[in-house]
Amino acid sequence: MSALPTIMVAPNGARLKRSDHPSLPVSLNAIIDTALNCMKAGADGIHAHVRDANEVHVLDAALNLSMLRALAKEAPELYVQITTEAVGKYTPAQQRELVEAVQPRAVSVALREMTSVGNTGEVTQFYHEQKRANVDVQHILYDVNDIAALAALRERNIVPAGNIQVLLVLGRYANTQIAKPEDLNTPLEALNKLIPDADWAVCAFGPNETACLTAAYAKGGKIRVGFENNLYNADGSLAKDNAERVAEVKTAISRINSPAACKH
Repeated sequence: MSALPTIMVAPNGARLKRSDHPSLPVSLNAIIDTALNCMKAGADGIHAHVRDANEVHVLDAALNLSMLRALAKEAPELYVQITTEAVGKYTPAQQRELVEAVQPRAVSVALREMTSVGNTGEVTQFYHEQKRANVDVQHILYDVNDIAALAALRERNIVPAGNIQVLLVLGRYANTQIAKPEDLNTPLEALNKLIPDADWAVCAFGPNETACLTAAYAKGGKIRVGFENNLYNADGSLAKDNAERVAEVKTAISRINSPAACKH
């Protein structure tokens, strides 16, 4: 398993459209352009969602493969992660089918989505198959209950032992819960206790994104930043594009001597 990128841009997510921000990348060409611009701004990874012709988030194998091929050609050094986000319409079986069809280098999987309907045998098979295929699975964790659940699944060998990537989510999209830097304290304490070997990153919903991500980096975490979670700069201004968000966070963390930096 690879190490997580220090700065992974999440440029589009599943919900916002170009009507929310004209620079939100929804087409393949726009995603490629955004990836290149964000690399110049300091990103070394991208977490990207593909959209259909109506700008709707889809778990579509062909679209994901097209995106991966294009990014491999235009930005071969960029770490690329696809998503399995359910958005209330995809089942765990459909999420697994996407990963099995695409076999990406990296994928994010919300633990509570993948385990929502039981099927322990199929879930176990999925996680172990991805490890054998050298697919990096980043487990999305929303609270301390998710952290405890992941630790328990590792103990039961449902999630295989070895290197593990996680994403701690601060704030929420659904209820417009705005993240604050101190929101990291409780989940990070639980993570350090239950999964101390985790390679972890943070994303943060709302205009405090820069402050939250800077705090996470100072504590040894990696960063996911971009329009999926927030459209605003730290001064309250609307960001011009994802590259501007990456650049602001890159500048902020450059002043910090982080434990994460020592791992590279």
